[in-house]
Amino acid sequence: MKVGIIGLGLMGGSLALSLKKLPFVNEIIGNDHNKEHQKQALELSLVKRIVEFEEIKRCDVIFLAVPVDGIISIINQLTDISPYATVIDFGSTKEKIVKSIPPQIRANVVAAHPMTGTEFFGPYAAVENLYKDSVVVLCDLQESGIRQKETAIRLFEGLEMKISYMHAHEHDRHTAFISHMPHAISYSLANTVIQQENREDILTLAAGGFRSMSRLAKSSPAMWEDVFKQNRENVLEAIELFEKELRIFKNHIKDQNWKELHKDMQDANTLYNIFS
Repeated sequence: MKVGIIGLGLMGGSLALSLKKLPFVNEIIGNDHNKEHQKQALELSLVKRIVEFEEIKRCDVIFLAVPVDGIISIINQLTDISPYATVIDFGSTKEKIVKSIPPQIRANVVAAHPMTGTEFFGPYAAVENLYKDSVVVLCDLQESGIRQKETAIRLFEGLEMKISYMHAHEHDRHTAFISHMPHAISYSLANTVIQQENREDILTLAAGGFRSMSRLAKSSPAMWEDVFKQNRENVLEAIELFEKELRIFKNHIKDQNWKELHKDMQDANTLYNIFS
């Protein structure tokens, strides 16, 4: 199987490193609009060759690991691919992408979202085993062709990922709460500190708690701007519900209602019982 990866940053580069280990993947080639990323991807041996878009279109499997607006643009340029080809998009949003797929290649496309990543970006951020043991969500799989479903599942199982299935709309609402809203909070937290006159003194005290909460603020603005645009309504709902909870917490402190504050914190402690 010949694989083409469009986008050679964290997600695409890490994917290339993992796909190399699969015995049924013969060749991995890449494409990236960023010339520096092309150079770095070759230096790091992420892909065998950097090729033009037309050669990528002739691959057996095409992965789209670019910002979500870019995914929509690229999919609409793939209308002349082979009916046997499999296109797998890695977008963090799904509903708008799925609705944007040209009808003539709908069966070719598998809408996927690997629930993994780091706050870093670019080819140098690529790491081996990023995908191992992570969840990948496959959306509206009933609209993909049988060959394409089987190919995607074979690849994700080869990467040792846990496969979950759901509708695109359901996916976007869920990720607004567990991924998109936390990024918005992290960006806002970082800006709150940056805007303080004595920010350097504040940051000298920064320990694990602040570093953990602000870590996501290092994520790519270009990527996340697109995510917030595409999942706007769900993100706004999640932020508004968070603001409601934060307001309750604030009022408990303001009113010195320590008993209720303690209860709310105990309730929050139970979240991780779900994961155990």
